[in-house]
Order: sequence, then structure tokens, then C-alpha cells
Amino acid sequence: MYFTDRGIEELVARRGEEEVSLAWVAERLVEFVDLNPEFETPVERLATWLARLDDDDDDDLD
Repeated sequence: MYFTDRGIEELVARRGEEEVSLAWVAERLVEFVDLNPEFETPVERLATWLARLDDDDDDDLD
């Protein structure tokens, strides 16, 4: 188990029944990066990965 799994498990436990839009998630990510600019790169990579999930041609984020 990765350390981040605990945070993901907490997210599911606390908010797993909620339905939200991707626009709402994007707003929360921007808010998070504004408060924690040192996490800009990992958040950007996560957002790009999520945006490209259905792209068969682009498997990496470079």
C-alpha cells in the first residue's frame, strides 16, 4: 500500500457517495495548488493524465 492510498481511502469513505462535476474537481485542484504551490507539478500531471485517459496514442505525459 502506498502512503497516498490512505488519503484516497479517506476520500472514498467521506465523499464516495457524492456526485460532482469535473469542473468542480478542477476548481478544487486550482484551489489546492493556490494554497500549496509546491504541488503544482504533480497536480498538473494528474489533471493531464485524467484528461487523456481515453487517448490511445498518448500514453505518457511528456
